[in-house]
Amino acid sequence: MSNAEFELACREHIDRFFAAHPDPAMQKRAHKALRLLRTIEPPPKGKPEGWAAGAIYAVFNDGKIPVGVPGVLNSEFEQLMGVTMSTIYYRAARVRELFTF
Repeated sequence: MSNAEFELACREHIDRFFAAHPDPAMQKRAHKALRLLRTIEPPPKGKPEGWAAGAIYAVFNDGKIPVGVPGVLNSEFEQLMGVTMSTIYYRAARVRELFTF
């Protein structure tokens, strides 16, 4: 998968999440994280939905003790994103390691 394909797939998952749980400021930050992920060569390994969920989780918990996505149960987040919380935690940690928002 090319970087452009990776970014497009992740963008679709991020936009689907924010369509269900609107927060324009956080959506903008999640897209920024996605743009930064796109610069990694080769593209990050793993499912785009895992990286999208990780980016969302990372931006909502940036600079805080990670407590989840406000207003969304972990089980709902898993179901909406199509990945497990363990994958989300792992990808969010990787996003935080790579970038400062």
